[in-house]
Order: sequence, then C-alpha cells, then structure tokens
Amino acid sequence: MSIIIKPQDFASAIGMETDATEWFQIDQDRINKFADCTLDHQFIHVDPEAAAKSPFGTTIAHGFLSLSLLSYFAEQLHVALDGVKMGVNYGLDKVRFINPVKVDQRVRARAKVLDIIEKKPGQFQIKMEVTVEIEGEQKPALIAEWLVMQFI
Repeated sequence: MSIIIKPQDFASAIGMETDATEWFQIDQDRINKFADCTLDHQFIHVDPEAAAKSPFGTTIAHGFLSLSLLSYFAEQLHVALDGVKMGVNYGLDKVRFINPVKVDQRVRARAKVLDIIEKKPGQFQIKMEVTVEIEGEQKPALIAEWLVMQFI
C-alpha cells in the first residue's frame, strides 16, 4: 500500500503503516561484494568454513548491508507527500540491529509514519519507523527511525 499524504492530512497520517515489500534474498555473493565495498572482511561474513563453527552456524550479512537495503525498499514502501518533486535521505535517528540475517535468508521491510515536520516552505521531513523482517524469524533484522526530506 502506497501512502500519499495530502497537506491537510498530515496529523491523521501519523501512525499509518505500509504493506510489506516483496521478499529479497541476501546471498553470499551480495555479502562478499558488500564486504569489498566496506573493507569489512570479518570471517563471520565471508568465510563459510570458519562461520560454520560460530554460534550462527553459517555466514551472516553485515548489519549495515541490511540497513543499506532501505534505499532499495523505499520505492516499494512509497511514503510520499502529495505533489512531491524530490526526496532525499536525511539520516537516521535510531537504529537497532536485533537479529542477524543468515546467508540465503530473505528479508522485507514495512514502514510506519512517525512524524511530518515542515522545515521550510515546501520542504518536509518525514520520520518513519522501518522494520526489516526476516522470513521465518520472529525477531526482525533491524528497526530504524529513518528521516527523509521531501520537496513539493
């Protein structure tokens, strides 16, 4: 479900939730490429033999890899002000990595609108609580308070 918010509906939009995105699989190749980009080659991420002896029993995705997928999921979550011309990532207020994503698991996201603030005329900050779920797991991978600036 897309959430398109009209200016007169800002107050009632607080607490609105999106539907979940499509599932997205995190495979070893993606984990390895992320390790190369971030220079974080800790064995728990890139060495299946060593990781098999860890408490997780396999390699796990970097927490920041799971977090970086918010950019990918944003298009599917589609929380936007009516008439938006442009939106930019404004940062995060809070992030908690709750449950590691094991190699080949699938994740998806859902969002809840927490706040909308007009920073300047035509410039609005939207704060969303985004939860990245792991298929088959009760605990999510992460919960983040994500700030997006939209211009109308």
